[in-house]
Amino acid sequence: MKIVSYNVEWFDHLFNDAGLMVNDETWSGRRGVTKAQQLAALGDVFQALDADAIMVIEAPNHSRKRDGVAALETFAGHFGLRARAALIGFPNDTQQEITLLFDPDAITAAHDPQSGLDAPVFDGTLRIDLDVDAHPEKVRWSKPPLEVQITTAAGAPLRLIGVHAKSKAPHGARNEADVMRLSIANRRKQLAQCLWLRRRVDAHLVQGDDLVVLGDFNDGPGLDAYEKLFGRSGVEVVLGDEAGVQLFDPHAEMVLSRPTLAAPTSARFSVGPDGRVLSALLDYVMVSPGLRARSPRWRIWHPYEDPQCLADSDLQQALLTASDHFPVEMQIDI
Repeated sequence: MKIVSYNVEWFDHLFNDAGLMVNDETWSGRRGVTKAQQLAALGDVFQALDADAIMVIEAPNHSRKRDGVAALETFAGHFGLRARAALIGFPNDTQQEITLLFDPDAITAAHDPQSGLDAPVFDGTLRIDLDVDAHPEKVRWSKPPLEVQITTAAGAPLRLIGVHAKSKAPHGARNEADVMRLSIANRRKQLAQCLWLRRRVDAHLVQGDDLVVLGDFNDGPGLDAYEKLFGRSGVEVVLGDEAGVQLFDPHAEMVLSRPTLAAPTSARFSVGPDGRVLSALLDYVMVSPGLRARSPRWRIWHPYEDPQCLADSDLQQALLTASDHFPVEMQIDI
């Protein structure tokens, strides 16, 4: 079984209100890329992935006026994808949904949100003291995680949680003081979301569930200087510590165990007025111990770091045109 996390930059811009693809030469949400170019590139990438389940991060908007499920299913039908059924959880107001695209012949899937006393449903509110002042703040997800109950064709149950955690970028900052203030506030909220998510992870691990947590965490060990103020990254929070049951992602493990060596990356984007390119590891596919024992295999479809992508110039260009993130794949026998 092949499970993929893929953040598609402004996928929503490629569809109209009826869920039909806008396959023309107008600009997409990607700089210098038309809608026709991005659609063609995405078609090539999704076809090459040939996955059983793809957790699409920044999926098309789903609202009273737009149908993100219809948009993704139209896209899948146009390109002849096996993963042709779409499942959405709690829609959000950002035009960037979390949606599972899956092969209905290989798996059945249902939105199955959970809650507990210390971890409300993800479209709710968590009260947590983030700054140790004895006054709990109210934390909400702008993009509530998608909880999915899956049954494989072999009858095996599997839980997925698709995640798009809070960005730590100081958007709207006007000066250096604003950058610091917003960066700290955003990291605090991002960590709160990850603590909330970890509580949900713990509940599944206690029950003995096979669990996959995947998506864009906008974070990673050692990714920015403000991490030192809080002791650890949001990714480390979700993975868990040695005192409890840990999730596993080999790319996170590489960064944590060998921080001075070259690290894998899953995103490549321009920053600053000079447009310099920044690479970072933001996307993960984490698994519970029972799944890790089945010897899963991971791959980041990076156009410059993955040998197969590097050797295929057409696929390499498609990956660069399709999004500023690259697919992260996990294959497992289940």
